[in-house]
Amino acid sequence: MDERKATIASNLIKLRLAAGMTQAELGEKLNYSDKSISKWERGDVTTDVFVLMQIADIFGVDVDYLLKPHNEIEPVIYNKPVNTATYTTNMITLVTVLGIWTVALFVFVILWICGMVVGLVFVYAVPVSLITLLVLNSVWNGGRKNPAVAKTAARVEHIHFTSDMP
Repeated sequence: MDERKATIASNLIKLRLAAGMTQAELGEKLNYSDKSISKWERGDVTTDVFVLMQIADIFGVDVDYLLKPHNEIEPVIYNKPVNTATYTTNMITLVTVLGIWTVALFVFVILWICGMVVGLVFVYAVPVSLITLLVLNSVWNGGRKNPAVAKTAARVEHIHFTSDMP
């Protein structure tokens, strides 16, 4: 393993661990397998400059940081993005789903007090929760993380551009 590969490998490990990411999580962000990340971190192979640019963007450092050796323990992160929007949207989604299950429990208790044991209330809460998750995920992420929405959007785009309408 040459010195450049060892430097890139060392810096990649430091940045990934400082961010609290696994190899699989980093691989998912880069559209590579965790095996590829492992090879990069071992210094067996190195990646091309375009992937190095993506890695630098993910960790908020310059590509130059990845290529040069560093003696400090903590990496110098220039503009690490703070993603408070994700935290807020996740909390809103969680509170909404918990609200659905709280209403289901409340209805169950009311019916139970009235002498009717209707466990079907919880069965109805499952699809309502899933639909709510799908809708809120579409709202927060523009449908990017919903496979069903993405497939439908791709079909609509295909139909729109391939139609023979004047």
